[in-house]
Parts: sequence; structure tokens; C-alpha cells
Amino acid sequence: MRKTTIEEWLADLASDKPAPGGGAAAGMNAAVGAALVSMVCNLTIGKPKFAEHEQVMREALAEAERLRAEAVQLAEDDAEAFSGVVAAYKLPKGTDEEKAARTAAIQAGLVDAAEVPLAVAKVSAEIIRLSGRILDGSNPNVLSDVAVAASSAKSALESAALNVDINLVSIKDAAQRERLASALNEALQAKVQAEAIMQAVAKRIRA
Repeated sequence: MRKTTIEEWLADLASDKPAPGGGAAAGMNAAVGAALVSMVCNLTIGKPKFAEHEQVMREALAEAERLRAEAVQLAEDDAEAFSGVVAAYKLPKGTDEEKAARTAAIQAGLVDAAEVPLAVAKVSAEIIRLSGRILDGSNPNVLSDVAVAASSAKSALESAALNVDINLVSIKDAAQRERLASALNEALQAKVQAEAIMQAVAKRIRA
């Protein structure tokens, strides 16, 4: 993904290929959110009138860059995880041993396929929190971009949650289901903050 153009990636997304798909799109939405946080920081850092927020912005910038790289990697990982599930379903099932091995491979693949969007959800939640952290000190000329960052991360979070859920329904191990669902629910709490950020920005813009 790092070596392809946006147009080429979107063409792949639109094609009849099974991957990239919604999981990769969620990862890229998160990356967009993180990139916007970086942009706001870069347009605030070094401006004398925002000097009191300089340290926060520099720290947020470093964190946003880390999260953006992680989100892009997860978008790539999602395609690989999905391919692993597809490969498991294609394993032979002619004997009892083959059936057992195939079932085990499918279940392991489903857990792996759920882990990636779960990681996207966690990254998205971090980006939302980071958007909130820079809200008060950001350059007002790019205030709307703070809201768009939170909105993009919220969309990524919701999309990732759907991709976790679709794998959860097929996972037979109750302990794994509970672990994944619990972690996802924790990440989803950030949606409230994302909505609050967007409302706060809208209020300031209209004031």
C-alpha cells in the first residue's frame, strides 16, 4: 500500500478481489484521521501566539505520526488475515483428520482476522483521544480539521467494529469471543468523545 497511488488502491478496493475490503478501508480511515492531527499540529507549532501549547502539540505530533504508520500497517495486515481465512476454508476435508485440521485452521484464522480490526479500533480510539487533546490549543484556522480527524477516526472505529463482529459470530471458543468483544467494547467508548469534539468545533465555528 505504501508503494501504490491512491487511485490504484481505490481501483483495487472497487474490484472483484476479496481484499482489500472494508477492513483495509477502516485502517486507511484511521490513517487519515491521524494525518489530520499531524497537519493541525504542524500548522500550530512554531506560531508565537500558540507558544503555551507548543509542548502538547509536539508530543501530539509524534504520537499522531506513530498512529498513522500503525494504521497503514494494519490496513495491509487486514488483507493478509482475510486471505488466511480463505486459505483455511480451501483445505482438504476428505478424512476425519483433514476435517479436524481444517476446522482448527479456520478457527485460528477467524481469531487472527478479528484481531486486526480490533487493533484498528484501538488505534482509532487513540486518534480520537489525541484529537481531543489538541482541540483547545490548535490554530483556529484549522479548527475544523480537528473535527474531521475525530470524525474519520470515529468512522474507522465503527467500521472496524463491524469487521470484528462478523468474525466473532463464527468463533466457537467462548473465551476468545469474550476477550475480543470486551476489548472492542472498551475501544467503542471513544465514540462519545468523537461526537463531543465534533459538536464543540461546530459550536465554535458558528459562534
